Amino acid sequence: MNAMQFLVEIVFDLFLMVVLLRFWLQAVRADFYNPLSQFVVKATSFAVNPLRKIIPGFGGLDIASLVLAFIVAFAKVSVLLMMFHGGWSAPTVLISGALTVVKEGLNLLFWVLIIRAILSWVSQGYNPIEAIFHQLTEPMLRPIRKVIPPLGGLDLSILVLIIALQFLQILFMDFIG
Repeated sequence: MNAMQFLVEIVFDLFLMVVLLRFWLQAVRADFYNPLSQFVVKATSFAVNPLRKIIPGFGGLDIASLVLAFIVAFAKVSVLLMMFHGGWSAPTVLISGALTVVKEGLNLLFWVLIIRAILSWVSQGYNPIEAIFHQLTEPMLRPIRKVIPPLGGLDLSILVLIIALQFLQILFMDFIG
């Protein structure tokens, strides 16, 4: 049963991360022609485009993608409840689904920061993935750099943001646990 639960969770979580990445890319107005952006758009457009006909954007944000993220999270919780707990309740699905979106959003930010840090050490020249990760994370790193400037060419802002993110995740888990 654990293997099947793992597969169900990973499929939903990966798609949820791609949907959240689409929302994030549009929120920061990242380069639409970047290969990663193109992949994200193509992987999610089958579900986002019909929602866009019903749910318009608001203030430059793609609300349809955000709604899809909640739908995917609710579906994940519902499938897991039905498969492994034999029951389903609306309050549980709504609360757990919303918490799943927040948790996966924090996980996505964590992994983007880790990958950006690793790429900054090993990349030589222009890398389209590094460019898009720069566009995604720079709005969060810029205020940290104002407080802690690079020290001798070493930028600690990513480390500070990862530590703050881990603190938020632990705080979040304590709050819901």
